[in-house]
Amino acid sequence: MKVTVDSKKGLKTKLKIFIDKKTIKERIQVRLLELSKTINLKGFRPGKVPPNVIKSQFGKAVYGEILEKILKETSEKAIKEQKIKVAGHPKVDLKSFGEDKDVQYNIEIDELPSIKIKPLDNVKFTNYEISIADDEIKKRIDEIAKNQNNFKERDENESAKEGDLISFDYTATIDKKDFEGNKGKNTQIIIGKDLFIKGFDDQLIGSKKNQEKNVIATLPENYPKKEFANKKANFICKILSIKKPEPIKIDDQFAKNLGAKDLKDLKVLVTKQMQSQYKASLDDLTKNEIMNQIEKSYNFDLPDNLVQNELEIISKGLKKEDAEKNKKESEKIARRRIKLGLILNEFGENNNLKVEEDELRKEIQKQVQSMPGQQKQILEYYQQNPSASVSLRGTIYEEKIINLIKQKSKEVKKTISTKEAESILNNSLKLDEKTKSSNQKKKSINPKKTTKKSEIKKKIRKK
Repeated sequence: MKVTVDSKKGLKTKLKIFIDKKTIKERIQVRLLELSKTINLKGFRPGKVPPNVIKSQFGKAVYGEILEKILKETSEKAIKEQKIKVAGHPKVDLKSFGEDKDVQYNIEIDELPSIKIKPLDNVKFTNYEISIADDEIKKRIDEIAKNQNNFKERDENESAKEGDLISFDYTATIDKKDFEGNKGKNTQIIIGKDLFIKGFDDQLIGSKKNQEKNVIATLPENYPKKEFANKKANFICKILSIKKPEPIKIDDQFAKNLGAKDLKDLKVLVTKQMQSQYKASLDDLTKNEIMNQIEKSYNFDLPDNLVQNELEIISKGLKKEDAEKNKKESEKIARRRIKLGLILNEFGENNNLKVEEDELRKEIQKQVQSMPGQQKQILEYYQQNPSASVSLRGTIYEEKIINLIKQKSKEVKKTISTKEAESILNNSLKLDEKTKSSNQKKKSINPKKTTKKSEIKKKIRKK
């Protein structure tokens, strides 16, 4: 094999590779001998077919197999010898080939840029801690209590009111005729929530236990039997019971019903939950703050093929005219994603970061525990979808990189109230909306200019 560098421009390298016909011929002979020991042909004993007979019948197929293997082996060897870090799949262009001929081909390679990781001394980020006031904890627990269904039987002479839980049997007719699905036993609804049939609840207000109540309602558009959809039906309802809502006493028993040890423990759990909700959103802002600083501190060329691939992902599902209209902004997003991915990947490799199988299993287990009753489905999903595990591994890898960057950067700790947290998040949202609005104005001035601004998500691929 002879390798020469045909051209080198930026991150694109073209190599010329030459393999003499003698090498090809020798490889073909070895393969024919291998086949002669295993192939069965009529008129020959198993394993005793002469190589020349195999060549006469399968010569072209054997040559194609050998050529494919040689192209793979020699291209990989050439890239390794030239110490090229490949971005994506190289393009192979066969120039000369055939039996009893030398093989000559060109290979065009997009290279990964050489990135020298910079110190993180100048990177600053804010680590927010959320302080939850006692009255906010009380308010949240009161809301939880309010949403717990707690009802007490009304006296027989009391009428049903909005908010009551009413149980009834019913028989319905359309034009005085029965229809499929027209009967129900011990049906329960909370009056006013309008979850049964639109307009049904209000007609039960004022009814009493053991009373028969006529209700006229239009069957919904999505009724299982289409011929009855949007038809008016007369429901004869036999009222079985009426229960009024009762306020829940917030005490240790209430806390235990929710899975806490006691009321004090419930307050701790609610505090942590509220802090976690705010912190998750604020951590996203912090992460973006870090990414912006890192992205601005590096300047290097990007492999064109990776940018184009990312652009295709961003534009997937868009109409051709929309994709073309938003091309400039989409390309900007694609370039940022690739740039950050390369920087973070280099940072991860420099620090020998890896995702161990145990870490992956723990993360899957965490998801399983967070969704009670769906454990089996989650486990089956990851078992049957290898790409889901790859994606999860990438997420864990990215998180490890971000955490290490935080350790090496300047941390500013800040304790804030929920009101301050909401203000920070709202301002961030307004800034995002302002940017979108600015892009819309550009569109009205010049329709050719890009207007779409998508949320930037970093993609890190661990090799």
